[in-house]
Amino acid sequence: VQLQASGGGLVQAGGSLRLSCAASGTIFSWNAMSWYRQAPGKQRELVASIISDGSTNYADTVKGRFTISRDNAKNTMYLQMNILKPEDTGIYYCRLDRRGVSYWGQGTQVTVSS
Repeated sequence: VQLQASGGGLVQAGGSLRLSCAASGTIFSWNAMSWYRQAPGKQRELVASIISDGSTNYADTVKGRFTISRDNAKNTMYLQMNILKPEDTGIYYCRLDRRGVSYWGQGTQVTVSS
C-alpha cells in the first residue's frame, strides 16, 4: 500500500485548503482512513477519520471547520479545511488501516499565517 498526500501550502487565517491522499496497491477491505497532524515540538494527533461504512470522527478542535471524505472510485481521501487558524499549522499525514496494519503517507505541510 502506498499513500501520497498533497494539497498543503501557506494560507492566511480564515482561509481554506483541501488535502488529498491518493492510495494505491492492495487496499480492498480497508478498515479506516485518517488524517493526522504534527505541529513543531508536539506529538502527532488525530484530526479526522473515516470508517469503511462511511462514518466519520473529528477532533474537537476541528469540528465544524474540517470535513473528511473519500472517493472510492479514485481511491482518494480528502480533507476540506475551512476557517483555518494558526494553530492548524503542521505536517498533515494520511493513514490507512487494513487488516490490523497501518500505512502512512509522507506528509504535506500546512502553514496558516495570522
